[in-house]
Parts: sequence; C-alpha cells; structure tokens
Amino acid sequence: MKLNPLNATLVAAGVLAMGAAGAFSLKPWGQDEAKASTPPAVVAMATPAAAATTPAAATAPIAPVPAQGMVPNYRAIFAQAGPAVVGVTVSGTHKLSQEEQQMQQRLPPGIENDPFFQFFRGLPHMQPRGRGGVPEQPFRGQGSGFIISSDGLILTNAHVVRDAKEVTVKLSDRREFSAKVLGADLATDVAVLRINAKDLPTVRLGNPKQLQVGDPVMAIGSPFGFEQTATQGIVSAKGRSLPEVSTTTGRVSSAVVPFIQTDAAVNPGNSGGPLFDGTGAVVGINAQIYSQSGGYQGLSFAIPIDVALKVKDQIVATGRAQHGRLGVSVQDVTHSLAESFGMPKPDGALISGVARDSAAAKAGLKPGDVITEVNGEPIVRSGALSSTIGMSSPGEKVKLKVWRDRAPIEIEATLGSAEEAKQVAANEEKGNAAGQLGLALRPLSRDERRQIGSEGVLLIENATGAAARAGIERGDVLLAINGKPVTSVEQVRSLMSGKPKSVALLVERDGDQLFVPVNLG
Repeated sequence: MKLNPLNATLVAAGVLAMGAAGAFSLKPWGQDEAKASTPPAVVAMATPAAAATTPAAATAPIAPVPAQGMVPNYRAIFAQAGPAVVGVTVSGTHKLSQEEQQMQQRLPPGIENDPFFQFFRGLPHMQPRGRGGVPEQPFRGQGSGFIISSDGLILTNAHVVRDAKEVTVKLSDRREFSAKVLGADLATDVAVLRINAKDLPTVRLGNPKQLQVGDPVMAIGSPFGFEQTATQGIVSAKGRSLPEVSTTTGRVSSAVVPFIQTDAAVNPGNSGGPLFDGTGAVVGINAQIYSQSGGYQGLSFAIPIDVALKVKDQIVATGRAQHGRLGVSVQDVTHSLAESFGMPKPDGALISGVARDSAAAKAGLKPGDVITEVNGEPIVRSGALSSTIGMSSPGEKVKLKVWRDRAPIEIEATLGSAEEAKQVAANEEKGNAAGQLGLALRPLSRDERRQIGSEGVLLIENATGAAARAGIERGDVLLAINGKPVTSVEQVRSLMSGKPKSVALLVERDGDQLFVPVNLG
C-alpha cells in the first residue's frame, strides 16, 4: 500500500482544448490507462470593503431573487447575471514537455499517414513527428469568464490564458473583443483581462464566507463550447485543499486556495466562469473537477471570490500577485499523533520540515511543532495554513499559536516571498544533481510508516524529470541510492553531490522492493 491521496484525475474545469481540428478526447497511443484518463481539457482575500471597490451590476433583476437559504429563483438569477458571463477563446503555442515529446516518439510508425490520425492530429499528444522533434505545439482553447466592472474588467482562470498569444472575449449579445491579459497568477489560478468597451453588464459580488454546506449554487459558462449554459447544485464542502494539476501548457499550483466544492455540473469549457449563490451573487470562479472520465462526475471546485479579488487588486495595481511564504512542510494531525503530543484534539498543521533560511527557521519553528492558530484564526487542517499564509503578503508579520512540548506557545514570524523561494530552489537545482533527479521527498512519521507497513523513511511526494521517466511514482518510498540506505533529504543531497550520470534507486511500492535505474545524462 502506498500513500496516494488522489487515485482519480484532478483536471481543470477547463479550457476546451481544440488544437487544429477537434474538441473531444482520444486515447493517445502508447499512453498508460491512468494517463489516458486525462481529458483534452487544459488540466488549476479581499475584505468586503475591497470587494465594494468593484462596480456592481446595474441591470435590474427580472424577478425578485430570494435571500440565501430560501429556494432560489434560478430563472431570475440567469436573466440578471447571464449577460455578464462571457466566453473566452485563446490561441498560441506552448513548449512540449519531455513527457509529451516521448509520447509522440512512441506513436506507431506510419501513423501520421492514417486518415483517422490526421483528423485528430490537432489534439494534444497527436502532433506529427517532425525532423529533429517538435519543440512547440500550437493550441486553441475555450473557457469562460465574467465582467466585474462596466469598463471591461474580466475575471477568468490563469490556465485559460496561459501561453496564449491571442485572447478573444465573446459577450452574450455576440459582440467580440480582443482582450489584453493584465496578469495571471498561477498560485491561485486567477487571471484578469481587459477589453475596450463601456457600459457593460456586470455581476454582483458576494461573500463566500457566508456560504454553508448545503446552500444552493448555480454555475454559468461554456462547457464544450455550448455558450450561456446554466447548471445548479449545492455546496458540498468548503476549504478544500488540492494538489497542483497538469495542464497542456504546464502545471498550476492550488495549495493557497481554500476551494469551494460543489456538485454543480462543470465540464471542459466552464473554467473561469462564475459560481453564484442563491441570491445571485458571485461567490467563486469555477476552476477544477475531480474525474476518472475527464468529464463531470459530481465533484467540482471553485476559487472563492474574495481570494480572486485580492489577486485582482494586486494585478491591476502592479501587474502581478505576490504571496507570503513561511517555509514549512506540514501534514494533518491524526488522533494518534494528537495523543502522543498531548493535544486536546487533532487540529492544526504538524510541521514535518523547515526550509533553511526561511521565515519559519528565523522565527524558531522546528519539526514536531503544531501550528493551531494564525493571527487568531484557528487552523483545523494543514491545508488551511497553506491558504492563510499564501494569501498573506511578503514582509507581513503573523502571530502563530504553536503546540510544543505538550503546551501552547506564541511565536511571531515575518513572512518571506514565495517568488524568492522559487528562485532559490531554481538556483539550487541548477547547481545540484539532486535537482536533475526530480524527486520531491518528505520524511514519513512513525504513524505513517506503521500505516503503510514500511521501514523506509522518505516518501516520494512527486516525481518529475529523470525519475518520472524511469518509472518512479508518487507514493513510492525511497530506501537506498546505489545500495546506500537513505533516511534524510540531506543524505540524498550528499549522495547526489558528485553529479553522477546514472543512479540505482531502491524503492518500496505496494509492499514490494525494486531497483529502478535512473539515467541523469
């Protein structure tokens, strides 16, 4: 048994990838079953006062919209808000990843001449092989968005417009405008567009903090290109923390977003569209679905509108959004861990690692500490810490309530910048062969080791690059490198410091041990 929290696929809600000649999924030749389930869709806090700075809709409602908690008048909500929902079409090119290039190289010989293949050649992974390979791939796609100011300010998803050279916005009255991307934040998957137009209809913005599980919601967007499509459901959960997701133009991180989970039908093409509450106010941006088929299966996720508005304010002011960083690796607190720490209940974010020279290290935080509050706000799950810190600003001081040595203490930390951390990581990777290995590792707790029945200490949380190409999988446990047992990340760095051209990794997977040769070239 290995630790793998998601067995299905998290995909974007999504840009409908159309390539040059199609819009529906085709299982790529040579791709394994798990990866073949990925669809062609592009696979991702403002205070009430801040929200009020955005002009509200001037369109009069067709019929009274009931207060939250009553049966919504969906007809009235659509009539009032529908004109402010737009379609977003994009085109451009993106650089093929090594995995995508390898996928093309595994196509059967002569398949480019097959008429069936040629019909679908515009789809992802279906580009023909060229001389010397295909470094870039053209794409076309379609998503959704909504107007938040009458002078042409629009919100959508970052993955909708990522790498796009041309962005076109289509209004509900069929008018089309070329849009300028003011900025896109991959950490939250929020993008801000501007079109040159006046007196546009706008949506009314709500407060997602007032949403409760069971409240009715409604989504409007362009699933599979069907414009102005409305679906409805309920809030299934709040504060969901999701891993980063793959897209046809890269990866989108989601750790800082406390997603709203709903069962409203959302499909490829809905990405960037609004999620309304029962009063007709926008409370979220539809962004991702959890699916084993590539289409809607009852699990949809939206970015809370207060998160999006805070990002929007930064993008409009500076062209980009910044996020705070504490510099810790965290996990949830289980009942058994809470008992061993002497905690009254299993709440908080347990620190399993502290980054060197980070805000956490400077503040004196250490592995084994449990953060239970940030600025007086309770931290129940580890994901709440990621979103709270991520939506704070670099340089901001935060007061942490920490459980240490069977008693609570208070620690103040000055947050660093997530951008600075990425640069440091990139520099370390350039000068360290461990970066070439492509492993993200974290120590397993004693409870986790007992749970999976492993004597190993290092869990592989993500495998990219050389390790992924060799067959290393997320959830494997790393036991040894070139026959030398490893029990810490520092040992791995030390063994890789010689920059070997190849290594043999001993990993444990589903109770079995196997050696995997990794060519670092």
